[in-house]
Amino acid sequence: MAVEAYLPALGTIVITGLIDSINPCAIGVLILMLSVLVVGKKSVKRMLLLGLLYIFSVFIVYLLAGVGLMYGLATLPLYLTQYISISVGLLIIFAGIFEIKDYFWYGKGFSLHIPVRFAKKIQNLSKKTTIPGIILLGAFVSAVELPCTGAPYLAIITLLSQYFDFSAFMLLILYNFIFVLPLIVILFLVVFGVKLQYLKKWKQDARGYMRLFIGLLLVAMGWLLILIANGTINLG
Repeated sequence: MAVEAYLPALGTIVITGLIDSINPCAIGVLILMLSVLVVGKKSVKRMLLLGLLYIFSVFIVYLLAGVGLMYGLATLPLYLTQYISISVGLLIIFAGIFEIKDYFWYGKGFSLHIPVRFAKKIQNLSKKTTIPGIILLGAFVSAVELPCTGAPYLAIITLLSQYFDFSAFMLLILYNFIFVLPLIVILFLVVFGVKLQYLKKWKQDARGYMRLFIGLLLVAMGWLLILIANGTINLG
């Protein structure tokens, strides 16, 4: 007998968004960009402007990608959606296993990370502290990291596509705001005088825990998608 459930609930969006927001790549690029600005002795006003532009660029690209994927899934025939949901669920579970692996053996074997050639491009873009350069940086980071580290987002998009309406769109906006929230916090911490070396050390020390939390979430979300797809759980 299927279990009736109203999903994704607000709590599902918030918890997944918070865990996904501890994103090593987006955070690392922001810290790198701020380091360049600090070394270049840019004003606080300039640092705040460029930082917010980077965050806004990340937000917009992620949101547009989410809307496109959600609309695409919502327009598919029901029988195809079922198979796609199961496939996405299995993919997300495997992604979660690799993330958990990195908690115990970070960087060993296969890992979900941005390819080296793109990482070098991001580093070069981070040094171009013009307004167009920063907007391009945010868009490029989002486009590159979405296929590599976007499994939690894909899970939420698949769930939201079950009922593609205005409420689902607002939940997607909420998810993306939560996703960029740590970037906003880090930016204002730097603006108000927190030393970048402290943030760099925190990122380095916490990266294993980031992988573990994301991995556990992905395994749970993957199973949830499979249970919904095979009818064990019905969306209310």
